[in-house]
Amino acid sequence: MEKKFFEKPTIYVGEVNINVTNLERSVTFYKDFMGFKTLKEEANKVVLTADGKTPLITLVQPKNVTKKAERTTGLYHFAILLPSRADLAAFLKHIIQASGGKMRLGASDHYVSEALYFDDPDGNGIEIAHDRDSSEWNWTENQVSMATVALDGDNLLAEAKGDWQGMPADTLMGHIHLHVSDLEKTREFYIDGLGFNVVTEFPGALFTSHNGYHHHIGLNVWNGAGAPKPADNSVGLNWFTLQFPDVTTLDEAKEKLGKVGADVKSENDYYVVEDPSGITIHLVVN
Repeated sequence: MEKKFFEKPTIYVGEVNINVTNLERSVTFYKDFMGFKTLKEEANKVVLTADGKTPLITLVQPKNVTKKAERTTGLYHFAILLPSRADLAAFLKHIIQASGGKMRLGASDHYVSEALYFDDPDGNGIEIAHDRDSSEWNWTENQVSMATVALDGDNLLAEAKGDWQGMPADTLMGHIHLHVSDLEKTREFYIDGLGFNVVTEFPGALFTSHNGYHHHIGLNVWNGAGAPKPADNSVGLNWFTLQFPDVTTLDEAKEKLGKVGADVKSENDYYVVEDPSGITIHLVVN
């Protein structure tokens, strides 16, 4: 894991805020099973961290919460990025031991990374990954080579140096992958507005990044073009943050967002904008 993709001058994903149906159950899952720590706790909200100071995931149980709506825009998955391959190996070992091998689990080699996929108790998608060194990524004319091939689980497990001890302090929010309703309007918003670059494309999907990362934001129309926005009290994504390196870069993004028709609103110490699919983003200076 290379910190340069998650520090100045890079724009990257910081915190992900999601709705759940049972806060106590979800906190148990994210803390006891996954290994996060509590940073802040309120009546209907718990903020989770890996290093004891940086919020990564916030769990919210809204009033009259409803189950995850199908075929809507919003969260496909968020990706927790572990510092090393040995960490991912220890987590895979932990999953097998904790679930007796019965947990529904996806596992993929993406060339740039290796990843495990599963859902939280409400069906919110989670990826746990580690990056290969960027010197091993293959680029052709500003496009990075990524694919989804079978992960060599035995080879990965052989790298486990011990039992899972919870999220390492250097754990980061690697990326977020979103269901959107219109790919071309989405391209305009994230590329022309926010300043990301398209680094690879698949049928119905764009992968975008800043400062040469393999992707900070994935975007797809796999739930159908024109997919509706879910209700505010539905399980799923409330908002996520984009961390900007400085005020100047954020001001430039605000100006460009205005030119593509986005309404950027000021809050106390950050800005709020919705993408063309109604997905809320908090713009923050790192």
